[in-house]
Amino acid sequence: MEIVIANKSHSIYAELICKTIEDAAQVRGTGIAKRKPAYIISKMEAGNAVIAIEGGVFAGFCYIEAWEHSKFVANSGLIVHPDFRKLGLAKRIKQVVFDYSREKFPEAMVFSITTGLAVMKMNSNLGYKPVTFSELTDDQTFWNGCQTCKNYDVLQRTSQKMCLCTGMLFDPKENIKESKKIVKEGVFRRLKNIKQTLFLKKDK
Repeated sequence: MEIVIANKSHSIYAELICKTIEDAAQVRGTGIAKRKPAYIISKMEAGNAVIAIEGGVFAGFCYIEAWEHSKFVANSGLIVHPDFRKLGLAKRIKQVVFDYSREKFPEAMVFSITTGLAVMKMNSNLGYKPVTFSELTDDQTFWNGCQTCKNYDVLQRTSQKMCLCTGMLFDPKENIKESKKIVKEGVFRRLKNIKQTLFLKKDK
């Protein structure tokens, strides 16, 4: 398995990446914003993406977004093709893209919003901490990217203060001062259940 920094030559996988993300959202029934091939290609051409390839076959992907003049960085669109799941590949991709983000944007705070318990656990292992949305970027372009998520109405109802996603943040300054404190998966599961109870009541 080869996990590399994506470039223009990997644009042939863009449509498959987008379809894999869309299919995953339908299967999980969770909020995953859709991506367009042109956007994925732009990330590859800028050297802001990581791709996993096995013998020329697409296996996994994740890309980097920078906000507020690189004050914040997000690792987004993490996806593993169904043929390569349950092999620990998502964790490997997450580590590579995180390390690359820290190398490329050493002063940036790295953040994530996700409903996935597995991603929350991976983030916690890397030193992310759960935070409120007010501690994340206020760049409206980022939040506009949530419009294709099925839970976008929740974000609107709360004036972008909360959603079913959990916000997590890695602050390089804080992580220099203190050791990483791993949050147990059960904590994230309870938090997710509470949010679903609060925000999905109107749909019952």
